[in-house]
Amino acid sequence: MTHPDLTSDPRAERAESAADGGPDPRDSRLIVLDMAGTTVADGGLVEQAFDVAARHLGVEPGSADHAEKLAYVRATMGESKISVFRRLFGDEAAARRANTAFETAYGELVDGGRIAPVPGARDAIEALRAAGRTVVLSTGFARVTQDAILDALGWQDLVPLTLCPADAGGRGRPYPDMVLTALLRTRATDSVRRIAVAGDTSYDMLSGRRAGASVVAGVLTGAHDRAQLESAGATHVLGSVAELPALLGVV
Repeated sequence: MTHPDLTSDPRAERAESAADGGPDPRDSRLIVLDMAGTTVADGGLVEQAFDVAARHLGVEPGSADHAEKLAYVRATMGESKISVFRRLFGDEAAARRANTAFETAYGELVDGGRIAPVPGARDAIEALRAAGRTVVLSTGFARVTQDAILDALGWQDLVPLTLCPADAGGRGRPYPDMVLTALLRTRATDSVRRIAVAGDTSYDMLSGRRAGASVVAGVLTGAHDRAQLESAGATHVLGSVAELPALLGVV
């Protein structure tokens, strides 16, 4: 199974940005943050929920097929889950069955208290908002799962806008749609160059780059490591989202 193309020449984009004297990170006014792995610690629940979905579709645990599909899930962390299942299982009906099983399993794990904020995440979001920045939370999960996470954490009113792929016309990461939808809905700035994006996956980095954000910060609290984040176009790599306010001039 081939993995999706992650080679949109981010190094050339970084070089171009440096050459044109891109905006100071402190000028960022719209901050788009990923959830699971970035602001929310879920302890590997995606893989556990995938196991449930795979069994639902007849994939035997421990088989070569299961291992190959799990490797694909890991490689595509951050992407819309229905898109992942379309590639894994082929036809639309099977993909939707898998996605429903996945969302149900993940929601049950969330309801069981299996998630928590990344340390410092709420403080970082509140500091950014107090400094006048607009913060949006985005995810590759369906709305029902996103709402379950927000409810479990008591984050329903933490930010003015939360987005899932359906809110942006159905295309999740690595497309730029959710970042651009955040801009259109909030009108927080007049330029994509004053957007900052933060996430823990290569797909987060690609989405931010393709949206034109000047700050595309990878964090090391989730799925992908520094090399993966940088190769996908990260302008900065942080230990966690707790470091983002300092990068953006909010202390």
